[in-house]
Amino acid sequence: MAFTAKDVQELRARTGAGMMDCKKALEASDGNPEKAAEWLREKGIATAAKKAGRIASQGVVDSYIHMGGKVGVLLEVNCETDFVAKGEGFLAFVHDVALQIAAVKPLYVSREEVPADVINHERSIASAQIENDPKMASKPEMVKNKIIDGKIETYYKENCLLDQAFVKDPSKTINQLVIEATAKCGEKVTIRRFVRYEMGEGLAKKVDNFAEEINAAVASMKK
Repeated sequence: MAFTAKDVQELRARTGAGMMDCKKALEASDGNPEKAAEWLREKGIATAAKKAGRIASQGVVDSYIHMGGKVGVLLEVNCETDFVAKGEGFLAFVHDVALQIAAVKPLYVSREEVPADVINHERSIASAQIENDPKMASKPEMVKNKIIDGKIETYYKENCLLDQAFVKDPSKTINQLVIEATAKCGEKVTIRRFVRYEMGEGLAKKVDNFAEEINAAVASMKK
């Protein structure tokens, strides 16, 4: 697969590696950017990967209010220094992540945070769906297991922030944005935690029964 100068530049922004290293990575990976990023990591070239073991104890807590006060987000994102935490690029990244949380409603930061019982429950549901589908009756167990694994992967992509597609650019995941932010800032960047509030969430809502209202109105007219 061929690649362009733009592909090289995007890989550089994502990984922090040099232009020539990015070009070599794309050549070695047949132009595939995902494989190229992995190639750089394996060679120890990607600067974002090199920073993964560092301690990020600085950062900001950002707030975001959406839909005229209907949805609110509190988000903590960490970096290594207060200098970077005050930078426009870092703050813009944090704000984008807060927007993502408000819009897409993730339940967890990463798939590692998902409790085992939740995944087991999702697997049991997927298994039941397969067993209740007549078209799946003759399928080998290996095929059924792959389908279940696929459904679990979908669950991660829908509910884990780092696995979600970025609302402003669905070609990227939030994890890729973190890698790019790490490369641009020159420091380790991590999303630590968030809370999302939606007005009225969890409260019992009044359900209008129009049939009962009409019957009551008719009855009162007869009196």
